[in-house]
Amino acid sequence: MNEDEIADKVYEERERIVDLYRNGPGDGTIIDPVDDPTINDYIKLDRFGFIVGDESKFKKEDPQEIKIEVNREQKWLKMISNWDSLSRDKLKRRIYKGIPNSLRGKVWAKLLGVDQLTDDQKNKYKHMCELAWEHSPDVRQIDLDVNRTYREHINFRKRYNFKQQELFNILSAYSIYNLDIGYTQGMSQIAALLLMYLSEDEAFWALSTLISDSKYYMHGFFIPGFPKLIRFQDHHDKIMNKLLPKLKKHLDKNGVETGLYTLKWFFQCFLDRIPFKLTLRVWDTFLLEGDKILSAMAYCLLKLHRHQLYALGMDDILNFLQVKLEQNYMHTADYTIEKLQECLVELKKNKLDNAGQPSPNERLKRELGIFNPDDIPVRKPQINGVGKIRKPINADQIHSSPEQDSQRQGEWTRL
Repeated sequence: MNEDEIADKVYEERERIVDLYRNGPGDGTIIDPVDDPTINDYIKLDRFGFIVGDESKFKKEDPQEIKIEVNREQKWLKMISNWDSLSRDKLKRRIYKGIPNSLRGKVWAKLLGVDQLTDDQKNKYKHMCELAWEHSPDVRQIDLDVNRTYREHINFRKRYNFKQQELFNILSAYSIYNLDIGYTQGMSQIAALLLMYLSEDEAFWALSTLISDSKYYMHGFFIPGFPKLIRFQDHHDKIMNKLLPKLKKHLDKNGVETGLYTLKWFFQCFLDRIPFKLTLRVWDTFLLEGDKILSAMAYCLLKLHRHQLYALGMDDILNFLQVKLEQNYMHTADYTIEKLQECLVELKKNKLDNAGQPSPNERLKRELGIFNPDDIPVRKPQINGVGKIRKPINADQIHSSPEQDSQRQGEWTRL
C-alpha cells in the first residue's frame, strides 16, 4: 500500500467516525451491548450522576449538608448577579466554604471568563469543529478515548449519545485550535468534567483557558516532554524534603518515586484520585487560585494520610494513593478544604507556594485558532493508529493506577 492509498484509508476512517458522531449510528452499525445499556442498568445514581451498581455501596447525602447548600444558593445568586463589583476576599471566603452544585457551572464560567470568550469568538468554535472533521489527524484516538471517559457517569455511558457527541466535538476542535498539542490523552476527562456543568461551546472555551491562560497554563503538561509536569514534580520533592522529610524518606526507601503517584494529581487536578465530591471542591479552588493549588493539595493529601502511609510497603503505598484514597477517603470534604487552606499558608511561609516560572519550552509556539492544513505536525499515518508516537518521560510514570491505567499502557502518549 503506497502513501496515497494509506492517506485515502485514513480519510475514509475519519469520515466514518465523524458521521457516527454527527448523525448517530445507522441500522448497520455494530455497537457492543456493553456500550448500549438499557434504563434498567442504572440501578442507582448519586447526586452527581454517577451510576452505583452495588446498592450496598450507595451513600445517601447528609440532609444537613444539603440544607446548608440550599440555604447558600440565594447568597450565591446575588453574588453572581453582582460579579463585577464583588470583592475577591468575599469570593474567596465563599468558594472555600463551597459552591452550591446547582450553581457550579455559572461560577466556573465566571471564574474562567467564558462569557467574554464566547462573545468575542462567535462562531469560532463551530468553525474549528468543521475544520477538525475534515483535517484532524487525532479523530481516531479521540473516538477511542471518548468511549473510555467516565463510563460510570449517566451522561457518557451510552455510545454516541449527545454528551459523547459534544465531548468528541470539543476534543476534535481543540486538536486543530492548538496545533502545539493537538490531542493528548488525559484531556478527555477534563473536557468531560467541564461538560457536566457547562454547555458545549462554554466547555470548549473553558478548556482553552485552562490550557493557555497563565493562571493555569496546563499547556506545559500536555506538550511533548511534559516540561510542566517535571517542574511540578521537582517542586513537590522540595516540599517533601523540607516539610515531610520522614515521609519522603519512607517513600524513597520503598521505591515510591514522585512520578509514580503525582501524574494524575498534576495532569488532571486529582480527577479519579479522590472522591468526586471532594474533586469538585478542589476544582473550585483551582479555578479561583490557579495552579498553586496542585502543589498545595498534593502536600495536603500526604500530610493528612502520612500515618497510614508509614505502615505500608511499596505496592500498598501505590494502591493507597491511586485507588483507596478515591474509594475509601476518611475525611470530609469540608475538613480537607480547611486543611488545604492551612497548607497554602504554610507553603507561603516557607516560600514554597510557587513552583517557579514556566520554562521557555512550556510556552505556546503557534497562534491559537489559526489553521492551515499544511501546519498540521507531520505524523506518519497508520490505519491502526499506532504510528503517532510521543514518548513518555519513563515507563513508570505512565502506570498511574495499577487497576485502571495498567490496561492502557502508554497513557498520556499518542498511541
